[in-house]
Formats: sequence, C-alpha cells, structure tokens
Amino acid sequence: MNRHWNPRPGPRSRRQLLRDTATGFGGLALAAMLGREARAAAALKGASDDPLAARAPHFPARAKRVIFLFMHGGPAQMDTFDYKPLLQRDHGKPLPFARPKVVSSETFNLLKSPWDFKQYGESGMWVSDLFPEVAQMVDDICFINSMYGSNSRHGGALLELHTGSDTFVRPSMGSWITYGLGTENANMPGFLTIGPTQSHGGANNYSSAFLPAPYGGTAVGSVGIPARESKIPFIANDETPRDIQRMEIDFLQRLNRDQLAETGPDRHLEGRIESFELAFRMQAEAPALQDLSGESKATMKMYGIDDPVTEDFGRQCLMARRFSEAGVRFVQCSHTYKWDQHNNLYRDHSQNAREVDKPIAALLRDLKARGLLKDTLVVWGGEFGRTSTAQGSDGRDHNPEAFTYWLAGGGVKPGIRYGSTDDYGYYSVENKVHFHDLHATVLHLLGLDHKRLTYRYAGREFRLTDVHGEVVRDILA
Repeated sequence: MNRHWNPRPGPRSRRQLLRDTATGFGGLALAAMLGREARAAAALKGASDDPLAARAPHFPARAKRVIFLFMHGGPAQMDTFDYKPLLQRDHGKPLPFARPKVVSSETFNLLKSPWDFKQYGESGMWVSDLFPEVAQMVDDICFINSMYGSNSRHGGALLELHTGSDTFVRPSMGSWITYGLGTENANMPGFLTIGPTQSHGGANNYSSAFLPAPYGGTAVGSVGIPARESKIPFIANDETPRDIQRMEIDFLQRLNRDQLAETGPDRHLEGRIESFELAFRMQAEAPALQDLSGESKATMKMYGIDDPVTEDFGRQCLMARRFSEAGVRFVQCSHTYKWDQHNNLYRDHSQNAREVDKPIAALLRDLKARGLLKDTLVVWGGEFGRTSTAQGSDGRDHNPEAFTYWLAGGGVKPGIRYGSTDDYGYYSVENKVHFHDLHATVLHLLGLDHKRLTYRYAGREFRLTDVHGEVVRDILA
C-alpha cells in the first residue's frame, strides 16, 4: 500500500495529488506509447501477416513503381545533358573561380566537351550527340541539372545515393519503398536489382540493413555476369514435386517458429522464414518472367538485343519492364562500373553511351506504349558528376558539386529542365537538389511522406532522408 495515501476525505494540496498519482501518469504514458506502436504495426501489416503485402500509401500516389537506371562511375554532365557554350568558348583557359576542396585530385584548365549539342523535341531540350536515341524522348523527360551530393569518393557517394548516408550502413532506397508499400505481386520480391555492383559498398547499396530482411533487394546476377545469364538463383526445383516441397517447408517452418517461441524475436530467423515462403511462391512466376524468348523479334530489336554492343543493357531494361509490369515495386538496372573517365573521356564515354542509349529509349517507348509510363517512375543518373577542368589531357575528375539526373513518367512534369549550374557546369547554383531532396521527391511521387516513413531501431526513429530532404514540388505534374 502507498504509505502516503490518506483515506480520510478532505481537501488535498496539488503536491499531494501529484505525488499520489505519479505512478498512474507513468502507466498512462506507457499505455499510450504501446498503443501507438501497436497501431503503427497494424497499419504496416494491414489485414495480412505477409510483410510484403501491398499497403496503401500515405496519400494518393502519382507513381506505383520505380525503375532506376544507375550509371556507375559518374557521367559528365557537361558532356551529356547540361550544355555549356562558355565551356566550349573558353577551352584551355584556367577555371575563373576556386575549385572545391572535395575533388579527389588535381585538375588543370577548362576542357570543352568533345561532343556537339542539339535541341530536340517541342521542348527544345539540349542533348549531346552521345544520346541520339534518348534525345528523341526529351518531351517525356524532366531534367534536373542542379543535383549535388556530399562525397567525392565512389564508395561514400554510392552509399549516399542508395541509402541516404555516406558513412553508416542504412537501408537502401528500394528497401524503404518496399517497406512502405509492399509489393503488387505476392509471388515476387518487392525489390530486384539487376547486375548490381560488388564494389563501392557492394550489397550495402541494396540491403535492408536494420529493416526486416524481406525488404532487402534480391540480386539478379551480378557485375561481370552477362545479362543473358543473370537469373534469380535457386527458384527452380525439377527433382522434388511441389506438394513434397510444401511439406518440407511446413516442417522446417514449424521448427523455426518453435525456436522463435523459445528465444523471442529474432529478425534474422524471421527473415529466413519469410524468405523460404517467398522462394516457394516465386517458382510459379519468376522463371517465366526472366525468360525473354516469348518477346517478339521487333521488341528484341528495339531494345538492341540483336546487337552485341547494346545486348547486355538491353536485356536489363527489357527485364525491368517485365518485372515492373508484373508488379515488382522497385527495379534497378546497373551499368557497372564504366563511367569513371579520369582519362580517355572521348573513347570511353562514347562506348558507354552506345551501350545504354538505345535500350533506355526503348524502355521509355515500351512503357509509354503499354500505358505504364504514367504510373512508373524512371530515374537515370550516377553517384556524382565530373569536373569542367581537365585531368591529364583527356579526362575529368569526380565532382559531387554538380551533375544531372533525369526522371520520366510517374507524375513528373515532362519536357522541362529544372535547376542550373554555373557557366562552366562546375557548381549547381540555382534550385539545387541534394540526394536527400531526390529521395524525398521519389517517395512523394509514390504517395509516401518521407518524414512519416520511419522505422524504430536502436532507440531512435530512422528514415531514408534522416533529418534532411525537401520535396521538389516544381517538377510535380
């Protein structure tokens, strides 16, 4: 019994009241916190215990899914989609302002673009000769010329792009999106990454980190494996009938759940349980989705699969269309690791663009023809840009201070250019867009409030944008 409790009626001081009810206030606070967590868990799961079950967004979405075309290495903005006439005019002269301290090594005088730029489409967008096919699609594209990041090294920049942090292991963008929305197809993962890099952060660029394991990216092949040989592993079993497989999995899952009952929550074991169930379901659909033999010759030709130069990325893009059409929430295609031209800029950027230009344009045309572009957000870009000054005689150094991304479909304004760099393309200066802002905008287009999409871990609430990020509302349709 509370020794301070006074059973006699009569007036009581405020101090006595607070003292006698203090434990009650604590109980109410605890109940409120537990209730909030329970409601959040219920909202996340919806009516299903499946962590990948489709969930409603925070508000009406413009896009349902994302295809990210990652150009690993850092394409040069002034050689692709950011035309700089003064750079052409002042070739060979010193840069007329201070270089940023974050550039990785010494550069010299201004280096003009070796490619000509032309205006395309009704929008009159400037595109270099590197991308003649993508140039035909500019009226469907929103160019962001004012991107910038925080890290000049590939490893940190890749992590910042993919996870929002260049210093810590955090869940990837695809994992956050799948966590927030689930997948539209119960027989497929919510997040697939085709030909992912194994360097510069490796699997951390598509992992779920502290999010539950089902939200991690599923790799389709890997860097160095030709796309024609890239498959989701271990999804076909021709030796054991499905009914026997089901019995085996049920037995194994019973053992796993008994273990959970004894030891308590274990996210690794829980993830394993979910992965077994998903792998079993994938047998019904994944093999057919990966098989391109049913596509017409015209489609294969459009994606460049009949040409050894464009075949590999063409297959990636065609698989991305098939996966997205089947309800996979986030698909990444990686052109790995080719765009890091510290020298041989003309030779290597030319080759890189030849490999991806036709497939990318085909993907946009195909999505548009199928009515998918309106609710599929296509994102193109690398981890940073390049310097306007020369490295050696024919190269450009890393430059996180300015680079270009473009978006198409999925609720963005088509045929516009947002933001700008200085006269030489070295710094983003107008309407600057950080990776955090890009992440916030992608989530917004999917109907997710980046400030509300959180996960509690290690005593604090985490989100993709951490404590940063503003939606770039001027590019929203």
